[in-house]
Parts: sequence; C-alpha cells; structure tokens
Amino acid sequence: MRRKSARPLIALLLVAPLLAGCLERGQPPMLDSSVDDDAYCRANNVAVGSPAYIACRKDRDVQHANANARTDRQQRDLGQYMLDHPDHP
Repeated sequence: MRRKSARPLIALLLVAPLLAGCLERGQPPMLDSSVDDDAYCRANNVAVGSPAYIACRKDRDVQHANANARTDRQQRDLGQYMLDHPDHP
C-alpha cells in the first residue's frame, strides 16, 4: 500500500525539472555587453571618459535597446500570426 502512495511523488519529482523551464517569464538573463561596447569605442580611437566616448557608449546602449525591442516585436507578431492562422502549423 505504501508503494502506491509514493508513485505520484516520484513521478512529480521526475517531471518537475522538465516543467521548470515553462515557469521562466520575462526577459532572458542580461548579457554583459559592456566589455564589447568598451572595446568597440576604444577601437574607434576614442579616449575613455571623453564626451565622444560617452556618446559612443550611449549610441551602443540605444542600439542594444532597439535590438531588444525588435526581437520582442517579432515574437509578438509571430504569436499574433499563430493566433490568426491556426490552420497553418
């Protein structure tokens, strides 16, 4: 009798890690792009701390934000397309 009560618990323990990925929502983990941005700005012969360097880093931040917004928009568009066209796999 005790074995039957343990089966659901064991099944839950085996399935829980598989379902854990379904719980993640929101933004993916942020990548540290500051090293790449710094290297990019330095490669253009911009001195660290100068107004040109600050502008370069701000431009890179805007580029990253635009890329994230574009990715989010594409994902929303795909979801909307799938809702509008359920007959197309």
